[in-house]
Amino acid sequence: MNRAATVITDVRGRAILDCRGYPTVQVDVWVGGAPGESGAVLGRANVPSGRSTGALEAHELRDGGARYRGNDVQTAVHHVNDVIAPALVSRDLVGTDARDQRALDRFLVELDGTADKSNLGANAVLGVSLAAARASAAALGVPLHRYLRFDSCVLPVPMVNLIGGGRLTSNDLAFQEFIMMPVGAPSFSEALRMASECHMALGEIVVSRYGKLSANTGDEGDFATPIVDVREALEVVREGVAAAGYADDAVYALDCAASHFWDPDKKTYRVGGRDVSTSELMDLYAELVRDYDVRSIEDPLHEEDWDAWVELTERIGEECQIVGDDLFVTNAELVRRGVETGAANALLWKVNQIGTLTEAFEAAEVAFRGGFGVCVSERSGETEDAIIADLVVALNAGQIKTGSPVRGERTAKYNRLLEIEEWLGAAAVYPGRDFRRPLSSSPPLEGSAGPEE
Repeated sequence: MNRAATVITDVRGRAILDCRGYPTVQVDVWVGGAPGESGAVLGRANVPSGRSTGALEAHELRDGGARYRGNDVQTAVHHVNDVIAPALVSRDLVGTDARDQRALDRFLVELDGTADKSNLGANAVLGVSLAAARASAAALGVPLHRYLRFDSCVLPVPMVNLIGGGRLTSNDLAFQEFIMMPVGAPSFSEALRMASECHMALGEIVVSRYGKLSANTGDEGDFATPIVDVREALEVVREGVAAAGYADDAVYALDCAASHFWDPDKKTYRVGGRDVSTSELMDLYAELVRDYDVRSIEDPLHEEDWDAWVELTERIGEECQIVGDDLFVTNAELVRRGVETGAANALLWKVNQIGTLTEAFEAAEVAFRGGFGVCVSERSGETEDAIIADLVVALNAGQIKTGSPVRGERTAKYNRLLEIEEWLGAAAVYPGRDFRRPLSSSPPLEGSAGPEE
């Protein structure tokens, strides 16, 4: 294909709403011709937003003021339309080739000129980065996952959030997510069926035990029960899985988001209505791994307590995946520190935490090369854009966390993965219990985002 077919001809941004009713950025990137012209191809991407965020995440630009109670994104949209668009379309007087993702993203980073993308806004920059990748894949006539990696074949094990707490649910449960993973399924589609049936069975249990208001859900489709004790939450989740008939096919996971129940003055964590020390919290995690088949724990400790992360990983890391989210914020340098020090053994991969596709792929590459697992994740403020379904397959990551299969912005990702499974056919791999290293004999990504030659 000649270069003209993937040269960026137009970039347009607009404000849309995410699943919480907050504004976010949507970007269109056109290649191969102006909109409406023969040969013109559109790539579109919506930018997600997190509520539970790490301190070092790239800067999501909000307007302040009265509109949407300060949460409007008109400034970020303006930066897409009036700063980024003309720069890309006229770049070096010959335009920008969207297929050169690395060069495109490097240019966006330089155009912003700040370490955290606070000038243009990470939401503006990421929208352009993702939309350009989509436009290139569409121009070449291949799915995005295959455009980004020629041997993409791994369908992820879904980490399905069944009971919620923390900042994502209106209750007093300290840990943010209580998750089942259908590792015993023979395929992704069967795993999704199991997860959906577990959600149905659990719904009946929580209503009968805690009342019909417990059928209400949090931001990610999980049940908002009045449970306060984390052991009780895990017990109830296991009951739901057993009632659905999949007790032997599931393991369990937690997203603790511990930075949000850490008291910096007392140097303690608030769990189950009492203050506990770091040592006591680590004892609790060891107990949950032993007694409840917990095989993945995300953000178990405060994001700045690297020494404690190392200690916990040494203690339970062989049995349980220790996942850094707020600790790493999808930043290659922070992941490298984790690999070198032994803090955690897996990366939670959120593309909007860093702001470009290339930088996010670089973080995944560092993780893979360091022997870490990689779990691709949505944000609580999602849209119907299913792009992370293609990205998790492009990474051959083996794990995805995108909520319960009951809300449109969540099921969009699952439904896209069903399409990819069908497209891959016999080549599709479902890693099951090997979700931490789904292709141990396969090399990690070579470099960052961009089509394989």
